[in-house]
Amino acid sequence: MNEPLTILTWPKAILHVDADAFFASCEQAVNPQLKGKPVVTGLERGIVAAASYEAKARGIKRGMRIGEVKGLCPDAVILPSDYETYSLFSVRLFEILRRFSPLVEEYSIDEAFVDITGLRRLYHSSYEEIGKKIQEAVHKELGITVSIGISLTKVLAKIASGLRKPAGLTAIPGREIHLYLKDLPVSEIWGIGPNTSAYLEKLGIKTALQFARMDEAFIKEHLSKPFQEIWHELNGRSVYPVVMQKKDTCKSISRARTFTPPSDDKDFIYAQLSKNLENACMKARRYRLSAGRIIIFLRTQDFRDEGIGLSLKRPSAYPAEILPLLKEGFERLYREGVLYRQTGVILCELQDERPMQPTLFEEPLKIERMEKLYGILDRLSERFGKYKIMHGSSLKAMETPQHLTERGTLPLRKKELIRGENSRQRLGIPLLRIEV
Repeated sequence: MNEPLTILTWPKAILHVDADAFFASCEQAVNPQLKGKPVVTGLERGIVAAASYEAKARGIKRGMRIGEVKGLCPDAVILPSDYETYSLFSVRLFEILRRFSPLVEEYSIDEAFVDITGLRRLYHSSYEEIGKKIQEAVHKELGITVSIGISLTKVLAKIASGLRKPAGLTAIPGREIHLYLKDLPVSEIWGIGPNTSAYLEKLGIKTALQFARMDEAFIKEHLSKPFQEIWHELNGRSVYPVVMQKKDTCKSISRARTFTPPSDDKDFIYAQLSKNLENACMKARRYRLSAGRIIIFLRTQDFRDEGIGLSLKRPSAYPAEILPLLKEGFERLYREGVLYRQTGVILCELQDERPMQPTLFEEPLKIERMEKLYGILDRLSERFGKYKIMHGSSLKAMETPQHLTERGTLPLRKKELIRGENSRQRLGIPLLRIEV
């Protein structure tokens, strides 16, 4: 077992920024009357997507059903999620971070890693003071708070940011790593899931410090490469770089939508599935990808999923080609008289788009026309918004609102449009609501 390593205090400085109760905080920022109140988002899903710290103090947790929230906290302000506004806040957050360092990795909508190595002289500040300046800028300009962790590696910075939420700042220099790992369960290490943590405990490793102090030979013998990399990161050796490039590909593409009330209308349910396929294929074409296989599923009112995987004759991202296969799979899954609440489509076995090669039994001209047709449809969607032109199989899903219950309540940004805006195209600014 290794002894504590002698590590320079700051050979590298990675900062992790984690917005506090992000969705709920955005709602409080655009509507100051909500500050200090228990705010919950997720009305349109029927479950809690985010809860303000005032709501969390009342026992409200993410994933809780809205009905439970009303019973637990009758005065909770329950709102539909306004993802458009949250995205705008996210863009502004990352812009602020880039003012401090060009090396910013957008890890999620409300999280980022920032490499601030060597910037102390530029700002005439310690790394902790740089973190405080970031917090102050975010709070002043966006009206939300962020928690920040600073350390030698991404794994350690991620651990640090979670220690003093909300609005906390924790720095873990090299010489103090062991102090922060000694009481941290291995299950709370970023990148280690429940199965791996259970396995480590069977090996007698219960804390992050025990894990970090194991011999490298022991780690290589018992764990795969991803966990060997985490071991290096815990020991202050940076393995994971801050990656600036935005995501330009994906391994699979899924689209699933819930509708309320649940339905047993066969045509309506198939229309929902068809709409999901169109949306998934649209994203695939944007990334210039084609799917070799699709998975479709139907979710019943009692939350039981029934799915099936289907292989395409040729990789494609064109619904017209895939819809006959989708219809075949749907007929095998659908059960008369059963209430369904959600449909979903997953595009799998994605590969880079290639010129479509016809087989001996296909018409080259027909394939060429399909490529041109969807190229035109994509350009129209970019200019005028989605759903201006769609397949007839999706029409019934478009004629009926997704939710006919209170879950169909629209967020403020979609209800109060600025002159010149429409339901699909809006200016990139959130609406600030102030009562006078």
